[in-house]
Amino acid sequence: MDFWQVHGLLFLICIALFPRITMLVAGIVNSFGPLGWIGWLFVPHFTVAILATQIYWDKNPVLVIIAWFWAFAGTGGEGAAASKTKSR
Repeated sequence: MDFWQVHGLLFLICIALFPRITMLVAGIVNSFGPLGWIGWLFVPHFTVAILATQIYWDKNPVLVIIAWFWAFAGTGGEGAAASKTKSR
């Protein structure tokens, strides 16, 4: 299954910028049980990267690698923003 056959550019932008809302609306988390919900709650960018790896690695490895870079950058950026807000 190819990513572009199932999803479009709007989905890609939304899942990168708003992973929790997009996964919730798309119903992605429901199919992975409690572990999916824990990932959705605590590390949504990594959950997206893990799911992308499982589903799209064979057809779109570049897209999966970008998802992993985005996961590390997104999680690190959120942590830095939260620590700045907390220290004020």
